[in-house]
Amino acid sequence: MKVAVIGTGYVGLVAGACLAETGNDVFCVDIDSDRIASLKEGKVPIYEPGLADIVHRNYESGRLQFTVDTADAVSRSLVILLAVPTPMDDDGSADLQYMFDAARQVAAGINGYKVIVDKSTVPIGTAAKVRSIIAEITDHQFDVVSVPEFLKEGNAVEDYMKPDRIVIGCDTPQAEEILRDLHAPFVRTGHPIIVMRIASAELTKYAANAFLATKISFINEIARLADQVGADINDIRRGIGSDKRIGPYFLFPGLGYGGSCFPKDLNALSFIARTNDVDLKVVQATIDSNEEQKQFMPRKIIKRFGKHLDGLVFALWGLTFKANTDDVRDSPALPIIEFLLEAGACVLAYDPQGMVNAKRIFNDRIKYALNSYDALTGADALVVVTEWNEFRRPDFERMKSLMRQQILFDGRNLYDKSKMSERGFEYYGVGQA
Repeated sequence: MKVAVIGTGYVGLVAGACLAETGNDVFCVDIDSDRIASLKEGKVPIYEPGLADIVHRNYESGRLQFTVDTADAVSRSLVILLAVPTPMDDDGSADLQYMFDAARQVAAGINGYKVIVDKSTVPIGTAAKVRSIIAEITDHQFDVVSVPEFLKEGNAVEDYMKPDRIVIGCDTPQAEEILRDLHAPFVRTGHPIIVMRIASAELTKYAANAFLATKISFINEIARLADQVGADINDIRRGIGSDKRIGPYFLFPGLGYGGSCFPKDLNALSFIARTNDVDLKVVQATIDSNEEQKQFMPRKIIKRFGKHLDGLVFALWGLTFKANTDDVRDSPALPIIEFLLEAGACVLAYDPQGMVNAKRIFNDRIKYALNSYDALTGADALVVVTEWNEFRRPDFERMKSLMRQQILFDGRNLYDKSKMSERGFEYYGVGQA
């Protein structure tokens, strides 16, 4: 099948590469000519495990092509995926200007029946608006459907190739048949294709992210309480996660969720509800709780050192919002760094993949280490922010020899508190009083 993917960001590039991997001819389109030129040169602009390999393999085979010509790609394709940014606007709503611009560009290239797929996360009713925009430009028959993505950054290729489910929102048998055929290779293990109304599909994506974010905020709140009452959140997490009704997933306490999806999608869902006279109290509480969690580590540091940190050096392990990505958007590292700088501390940071993006935010306000141990030289304390594998089993003796003071703030509970004490560290975790 021939497929055009409009947008070569995180969702678009992963979708295009994975669809090409299953034998389709895919045309990835972007208005950014420099980005397209880089992709043609083999430079993948985002870090995602396994993505570069399948991009290179399918580009070399000719199944994956990159172009700035939207009309040409659309005219040669049966299915067109709209995978453009939908950033958060000032009022919390999703900004759909890129989606609607893409719809107009797609309309100009329609030369026969097409299935237009809203792949970006969009508010309820967006498919109807896209349909209206395209219908004003072309007389050809087309369908607009919703097939939301459920990808985890750091595991996106695996999620796309082996999804838990595929949700299709459509209202015509013709579009449903085409989309079932397109997605059939991804569900050979028996995971379901769930077909529903378009509005239901649009809301399903928001509901899924809101529920996962709620689990994160819940365990973070319990961790804050555990910190005060002398309980251990690790024991509590195991105690409640063994209940099949709850499950162990997304019950790891930390410093708050971040990235490109949860913050944007929960605010958009809250906005959608308000404009429809519905008060989503749980969703709003999740948003508020996550903002509170961002101050958890600064308060720990203040309790240990006081409010003034002049002359102190803090090492930071991790800048991205989670491991296996280069994404620093809404990362818990950002408010921690801002707090440390405002309090007068010097920050020496290291991240395996997030340094370039962090430099765009902080420039030379912080220092950047060559590796994790380099960051510890002369440090009065280490703050672990991101759960990269290389941070899990470091050389603790080497760490002690490099640090001026052996104080460790573990924002991911990577280490055992009692063992760290035995090793000579003053250790502070999350929910481990």
